[in-house]
Amino acid sequence: MTSSLSTQQSDSEPLRLAVLVGSTRPGRRSYLVAEWAAHLAREALTGRAEVSIIDIAEFDLPLLDEPQPAAIGDYRHDHTRRWADAIAAADGFIIVTPEYNHSLTPALKNAIDYLYAEWHDKAAGFVSFGLNGGVRAVEHLRLTLAEVKVACVRSQVALDLFTDFAFDDISEPGTVQPGERHVRLFERMLDELLQWSAALRPLRVSVPA
Repeated sequence: MTSSLSTQQSDSEPLRLAVLVGSTRPGRRSYLVAEWAAHLAREALTGRAEVSIIDIAEFDLPLLDEPQPAAIGDYRHDHTRRWADAIAAADGFIIVTPEYNHSLTPALKNAIDYLYAEWHDKAAGFVSFGLNGGVRAVEHLRLTLAEVKVACVRSQVALDLFTDFAFDDISEPGTVQPGERHVRLFERMLDELLQWSAALRPLRVSVPA
């Protein structure tokens, strides 16, 4: 393989959680939601987990252009290797996604499809948003992630575009203003994510390059 997976950590090391920004559209709200989620997670998990933000837009991934299937792990392009290293370094994910036409964004689906082993035996929780809370995007995400061996926790945060955001013009990102019930639900989702990420840790072993 031309990418290297993260080495197995000891039980005493903090888990590494990544907030994954699941949209690349200019003027997106996803990054604002990711910052909100990362802030809450860092406050709640001080000393127990390291929290970072991974923004798909920063990796400039074209429509899947690897000549070999991802399951082989023979990545030929620098953008794929950088993406693989970022995902391999995380133990679990908080995936932030809007809903596009009853599903997840094409950028997020494409980014998932680029890799295979780097996703294995990790956990994911979801913060979605849209006219219907983005719940249909998450339903499709659960099916996709199951195929790459990601354990998806049950609890999820679904933000309503018109009650959990403030904006004067719907074409502008505005600001994220989730209600208190979303904060409580996020904390429950985070607890589940931490437990699953820790439980799966023994299965995450290093793979030679």
